Amino acid sequence: MATTASTTPSSLIFRKTPKNQSFLKPESVSVALTANRLAKPISLSCSATAASATQIQDRPPIQNQSQDRVFNFAAGPATLPENVLFKAQSELYDWRGSGMSVMEMSHRGKEFSSIIQKAEADLRALLKIPEDYAVLFLQGGATSQFAAIPLNLCKADETVDYLVTGAWGDKAFKEAQKYCKPKVIWSGKSEKYVRIPAFDGLEQSPDAKYLHICANETIHGVEFKDYPVPKNGLLIADMSSNFCSKPVDVRKFGLIYAGAQKNVGPSGVTIVIIRKDLIGNARDITPVMFDYKIHAENNSLYNTPPCYGIYVCGLVFEDLLAQGGLEEVEKRNKKKAELLYNEIDESKGFYRCPVEKSVRSLMNVPFTLEKSELEAEFIKEAAKEKMVQLKGHRSVGGMRASIYNAMPLAGVEKLVAFMKDFQARHA
Repeated sequence: MATTASTTPSSLIFRKTPKNQSFLKPESVSVALTANRLAKPISLSCSATAASATQIQDRPPIQNQSQDRVFNFAAGPATLPENVLFKAQSELYDWRGSGMSVMEMSHRGKEFSSIIQKAEADLRALLKIPEDYAVLFLQGGATSQFAAIPLNLCKADETVDYLVTGAWGDKAFKEAQKYCKPKVIWSGKSEKYVRIPAFDGLEQSPDAKYLHICANETIHGVEFKDYPVPKNGLLIADMSSNFCSKPVDVRKFGLIYAGAQKNVGPSGVTIVIIRKDLIGNARDITPVMFDYKIHAENNSLYNTPPCYGIYVCGLVFEDLLAQGGLEEVEKRNKKKAELLYNEIDESKGFYRCPVEKSVRSLMNVPFTLEKSELEAEFIKEAAKEKMVQLKGHRSVGGMRASIYNAMPLAGVEKLVAFMKDFQARHA
């Protein structure tokens, strides 16, 4: 079918959909593109069936719908629960009879108000967040909080302590240098970030306003299993890559922050949990979008928030509660991590994880090959088997398997089976 000014490929594919959602009915459109920029015609096909529409509503077993899906081991944005994706898909066009997509709603309308309120309520239930803590849904990624925290919690001439166990803790310290007097009380950089020190040996500053940690270092795979107690001040934690992966006693912290794109949603949402008595002390130079008081007083609706991202986070929180809460989630995460670490440790050195066993992350598993020249082949062959994003961070190399909440046990089992086979062929 030749294209004309009134009939273009885009007009065929993106034409207005009738109210009866006829795009779910059997239909096939084939378009030959012969524009000057394409010397060779190509064909675009779009098809759906009434049966598939029923499947979306009924959400049949995942194994029947996953044939085209890969096991995505990316560090973030990361894999999301398939049932959450199907739920979001089924509500994309018309959210629960509202006649609108969540992406089209006013953030001040009753529909979105119900979405963000339920998301907060479910997150509070998951983490057992006390009433004297505020929950804020913000933007800018966890990196924005590297500046927002000192701007809200201390003055320019005040000391704050940083315990640096990886690249993200180091970045947080460097950003804080612009706004206060941060001090690194311990760093694992010289050892390439493979351990966490004993807390009783830390030389904390007696006048520090807070102690900052990164609870799980995504790049280096180091995770706190317990938390230090600040001698003076508050404990602040970046929990971006292990947020909602296990129970946490929120009362141990003055502030917890996390980017959503690892464990609880798509990129674009930043969550801050802060004790309410810490709100309201922002410096005069603090940008309005970094002032926790502004966001708390406006229930995270001071400006247009990342509405769709918050909606998906809410679906994830609902799903985690349905799984039995974070206690059950942690059990599954431990099982997956144990399976993978055992394969590495029992490979007689073919695979190696440099992290001290007592602080190995349940979320991010870095490893190398004894024969480093085989690493590119490992990643290439794994991708052919539909296991992707296994390449280590550019700063450290090797491989890294991020096995967040939404990574099913089957994904880890397949990776381990592949590792056994790869070793058998290359050892």
